Amino acid sequence: MRTVRILTTAALAVGGVLGMAGAAAADTPSASASPSPGGKASGPTEAGTAFRTATAIRPGQRATADASTGDYLYWVVPLDSGQRATVKATVKLPPAANRHGASTWQLDVYDGLRRRQACTYGTQQAAAAKEAASVELSCTLRTVRPGAEPWANDPLPGSYYVRLTVVGVAEEDLGLPVRAEVEAVTRDTGGAYAVDGALAAPLVPGIGKTAQAASGSSAKPQPAAVGEPADGWSGGRWSDRWVWTAAGGLLGALAGIFGYSLTRGRGRPSGVPPRA
Repeated sequence: MRTVRILTTAALAVGGVLGMAGAAAADTPSASASPSPGGKASGPTEAGTAFRTATAIRPGQRATADASTGDYLYWVVPLDSGQRATVKATVKLPPAANRHGASTWQLDVYDGLRRRQACTYGTQQAAAAKEAASVELSCTLRTVRPGAEPWANDPLPGSYYVRLTVVGVAEEDLGLPVRAEVEAVTRDTGGAYAVDGALAAPLVPGIGKTAQAASGSSAKPQPAAVGEPADGWSGGRWSDRWVWTAAGGLLGALAGIFGYSLTRGRGRPSGVPPRA
């Protein structure tokens, strides 16, 4: 009976830890502003022409821009640690009668240090035939890490720049009007990709000046001009790995107690005196 009571207490403790983890996950707001299934959140209707003039968008927003064939179009989106982003772009081409040949379009993503980030999968470059009405591109990035070694090229929290342009087109087609649509969607990967450590500040333009202005003052730093996640930067200090580590420790203790109860035996019978 004593063993049963111990096992029951340990099981209740494990259940309590998992219940608290579920409540914490439910109370913790998501860093991504995902749109409702019924439609996409409206976004800006223009794009920048360089890194410094990139148009800020949030995850889940669909941005549009009217441009000319040959323009470089830039947007910037904030990504936090633990997020895996997929950037999608659609270019609506001019009428086929006005074009002189096929065209090739390319989608690139750069981090806050303006390092080009590799796509794990997706159509980063696509060719459109002369008769095509549109062309679609996509790029799924690696999971954003809270910290990394200085020599690594790992994606880190901060601003991510999206660049869309044509890389192959007939010279006569340069300047023809096109319409571009860009959207960045994110999903949280959870503790499976969590690591120790975190950046002192996200890789966002102007964050150094913001921190310097706020030093020595209790005022909360203002968000950077290019934006930040709707619920702020998480910093990577918490992940569900802590919960599963604690639950694993309790289950290990439970297994040890159960194993001991099976191997210790019944002890000395009550009618047999101890040996001298």
